[in-house]
Amino acid sequence: MRALIQRVAHASVSVDAETVGAIGLGLVVFLGVRSGDTEADAAYMMEKVANLRIMADADGRFNLSVLDAGGQVLLISQFTLYAGTRRGRRPSFTDSAPAEVAELLFERSAALLKEQGLNVEMGRFRQHMMVELVNDGPVTIMLDSADREQPRRG
Repeated sequence: MRALIQRVAHASVSVDAETVGAIGLGLVVFLGVRSGDTEADAAYMMEKVANLRIMADADGRFNLSVLDAGGQVLLISQFTLYAGTRRGRRPSFTDSAPAEVAELLFERSAALLKEQGLNVEMGRFRQHMMVELVNDGPVTIMLDSADREQPRRG
């Protein structure tokens, strides 16, 4: 799984001009699911999202998680995070999970965030969405569940 996380002052997502999710202070999480991803990947990623210390404390330092800051999460499915661009000019999406699998893991990811006590709004899976956000910082972080298999440096 890949998650592109943006710290936001506020954000919303709409489908066919109808707002389907909106948050104030918090994180917009664009989530891509790769073929072969499992619930273990979702658990790892959502624990990271909930506890990643990228929210500002009183001194403006990255010392708080979205949980600590009382923030919200807007979760948006985004298969294009697995775009293959190595060959040619048109991206390939062969590494993305089939829609049925991806949707289950997307829904499970939302449930995992809610279980941690977060207020979670969501986009609509397999829909054309319009996302509006005000990136705070700007702060943008990429997470990849494959990174947990890499040895730590040191």
